[in-house]
Amino acid sequence: MLPETALPAAWRRPLAGLAITWIALILAFIGDWAKMVGHWWNSSTYSHVLLIPPIIAWLVWQRWPELRKLEPSGWSPGLALFAVSLLLWVLAAFAGLDLGRQLGAVAMLMSTALALLGPRVGRALAFPLFYMLFLVPFGDELVPPLQLITAKLTIALIHLTGVPAVIDGVFISTPAGLFEVAEACSGVKFLIAMIAFGVLACHICFTSWKRRAGFMALCIAAPILANGVRAWGTIYVAQIKGAAFATGFDHIIYGWLFFAAVIIMVLAISWRFFDRDPHAPLVDLAAIAASPLLTRIAARKIGLPSALGLITALVIAASAWAFAADRLSAVLPRQVFLPAVPQWQRVNYIPSAWWEPRAAGADHRLLGRYADARGHRVDVFIALYSGQSDGREAGGFGEGALTPESGWAWIAPGPDVAGGKADRLRGKGGAERLTETYYRTGSLTTGSNARLKLANISDRLLLRARPTMLLILSAEKQGAENPEAVIAAFRQSTGSLDDWMDRVARVR
Repeated sequence: MLPETALPAAWRRPLAGLAITWIALILAFIGDWAKMVGHWWNSSTYSHVLLIPPIIAWLVWQRWPELRKLEPSGWSPGLALFAVSLLLWVLAAFAGLDLGRQLGAVAMLMSTALALLGPRVGRALAFPLFYMLFLVPFGDELVPPLQLITAKLTIALIHLTGVPAVIDGVFISTPAGLFEVAEACSGVKFLIAMIAFGVLACHICFTSWKRRAGFMALCIAAPILANGVRAWGTIYVAQIKGAAFATGFDHIIYGWLFFAAVIIMVLAISWRFFDRDPHAPLVDLAAIAASPLLTRIAARKIGLPSALGLITALVIAASAWAFAADRLSAVLPRQVFLPAVPQWQRVNYIPSAWWEPRAAGADHRLLGRYADARGHRVDVFIALYSGQSDGREAGGFGEGALTPESGWAWIAPGPDVAGGKADRLRGKGGAERLTETYYRTGSLTTGSNARLKLANISDRLLLRARPTMLLILSAEKQGAENPEAVIAAFRQSTGSLDDWMDRVARVR
């Protein structure tokens, strides 16, 4: 009899095939894996992901005594799942969406495990395979709403403790100074880490789905509420000890003690509700053997050489498609100009605090200022792209009105605007401005980055080259002047923004 750690003969070829396939897929999509590892290593928001690979390995090892009793085999529906994962990567590549590309790259590993080991082994490995999704660095999209939630929780606690304060978006003014709930203070890194921890704990410690749901709700609510308390504590300490002392105190608490305290609190509340026997096996072999569904679908087998050949062919086809789409380039004019606008004149661009949007990869960029007879001023930024791909994305991270590390900070969303997206920004010296962002491609004008990417995906699926334009209208807040009304007056003078943007790009 083989020892329990030995590798049975039935596992050797499938496991070797899986290892070779995973290595080949990681090498084939090394750019996406390199970006993921870069996030894990360089960003404190995702440093917890460095623990995910060893956790997955441990989860598999815990199942090995039961796994080795199963016989792996190739499974043709697993190849269909691999094709779906590959299609996800292709669509994300078309949209220039790194998160989607990375999700597709991870999903390829998950689906090839099913394709080469079969549904019974896949059922036994269901949770470790699912847990691989936490390798994907997600969560940046949550930062703005978490900033607003934290700010609202903080101002409520400040008022409860009798400190006079005024809130404006993510800025809170108190007698001790002006405080910003910045991106780093949103609590996103602890929320993401708590979600990963909570999912693992739900699997290890609970069998009841109701208890799992309750535990996950606590894992989501606790770091959000605790982060509001932390922000309040920082501001409250500042009223007594000064802002400099409070900032240093906050860094110590937030960096070293905060997450540990939240985990201890969550476990202390939930401990008595754990209902899984710690000695119970994590794989129910009897249930797997008795499942009519698994018996039926396991019959759809495929040989290892055929599976590997199809995986290779699919990767080559998808890469060629993405390569061809990445080379799409629409014809653009050699030069573009800011057009004349009735009742408005071009004037020198001299802002009270320098503001310049970013449009990396754009073929043309223009930044200018218009003024009317009453002295109202509107700043106009235009970026024109011959195509959308990695490095030249109108809606990419850090692109547009708010450039990272530029001295400008996001305050809150601006007023609703038809066909666009408004934001309020704060710069050095207390300068404020309202920005309205519009994207234009084909017949679509939108302020939604998601809608822009869907349009870009459609174009690249059809290998259709069309230009994309980014337009940002902005006005500084000057005394009692309403920047929303100033921009609205400018838009009224331009006429239809669709036609105005098309004239700039000379596509009509």
